[in-house]
Amino acid sequence: MEEFWLYLKLGFEHVLDWNAYDHVLFLTALVASYSFQQSRKVIWLVTLFTVGHVLSLVLSAYNILNVDRDMIEFLIPVSIIFTAVYSIFTAGRVNGKGKTNLFYFVTFFFGLVHGFGFSTHFNMLAKGADNIFFMLIEFALGIELAQILIVFVVLLLGFIAQRVFRFSKRDWVLVISSIVTGMTVPILIDNWIF
Repeated sequence: MEEFWLYLKLGFEHVLDWNAYDHVLFLTALVASYSFQQSRKVIWLVTLFTVGHVLSLVLSAYNILNVDRDMIEFLIPVSIIFTAVYSIFTAGRVNGKGKTNLFYFVTFFFGLVHGFGFSTHFNMLAKGADNIFFMLIEFALGIELAQILIVFVVLLLGFIAQRVFRFSKRDWVLVISSIVTGMTVPILIDNWIF
C-alpha cells in the first residue's frame, strides 16, 4: 500500500511541478473555452491526455518505442502553443462534431508527446519497481487527479471572470490563451531544434 501512495503522489506531483509547468499550461489552454456545464467533455479530454501520457510511458518502459529526446522537448511547447492558438481562433464559436473529434485525437497525441518527455525519468524509477504495470496504473491515477484539480481551478477562474467580472467567454479565452502562448514561447525557443 505504501508503494501505491508513493507512485500516486509521484504522478500528482509530476503534473503540479512548478519547475516543469508544461502540463499546467497545456491543460489551461485545453479547457479555457469550456464551462462547468461541459464538464463531461472536459473530463474526456483530460482522460484521453492521461491515456496518451501513460501509453507512451508503457511503450518506453517496455522498450517498445523510444523517441528522440530533443524532438520531444521541442514538441511539448509546440503542443501547448498549438492548443492555445486553436483556442484563440475558435474563441466564441460553437464546436462542431467533426472539429471536436479531431480535438480528441489531437489531445490524445499530445498526451503521447508529454509522456515521452517524462519517460527517461520514469524509466529510472521503474528499474527498482516490482511490477511496472501497477506502478504505471498508480502513477496514472496521480496524473488524473492532478489534472482534474487543474481543470477545476481553470473552470472556476473562468466562471468567476465571466460571471463576477463580466468578461465575455470569447475575451476570457483570448486572454488566457494569449497568456499561455506568451509563457510557452520562451520554452519553445530554448528547445528549438531547427
